[in-house]
Amino acid sequence: MGHDDLPALELAFPGPERDRGVAAIVSGRKTALTGLLEIYEHAGEAVPVPGQRFSVLDSEGRPAVTIELVDVRVVPIREIDDDFARAEGRGYCDAAEWRAAHVAFFRSEGVSEYLGHTPVIDDDTLVVAERFRVAEPADPGGR
Repeated sequence: MGHDDLPALELAFPGPERDRGVAAIVSGRKTALTGLLEIYEHAGEAVPVPGQRFSVLDSEGRPAVTIELVDVRVVPIREIDDDFARAEGRGYCDAAEWRAAHVAFFRSEGVSEYLGHTPVIDDDTLVVAERFRVAEPADPGGR
């Protein structure tokens, strides 16, 4: 199954944040990602399941890498631990640093605009915590 046959996964918003995330996946530094459950619900999307594959898109909308989910949990944000925070591949030293960055993103202008309001983020806010492996790199021809 090629990249074009898979559902697309877009990290953050196009630009430097997405580019850093894609590079971290390609390099193997990033093996986890987190989404706000409210965003899935707003989009009418089901929570992903282990075994599901996604084509991760770069900022230009091109497939960069294919990932396969190996673990998916819906948990209160307070349950994210240091190990998961480090697996996000963004250089977080612990869960507190991870949480501060994610709360800032979840409450950002882009997310607030998408949801139609600024979400309240507290200890009980549900997040989708996903661990994955790289299933295949992008096609060398840039397809």
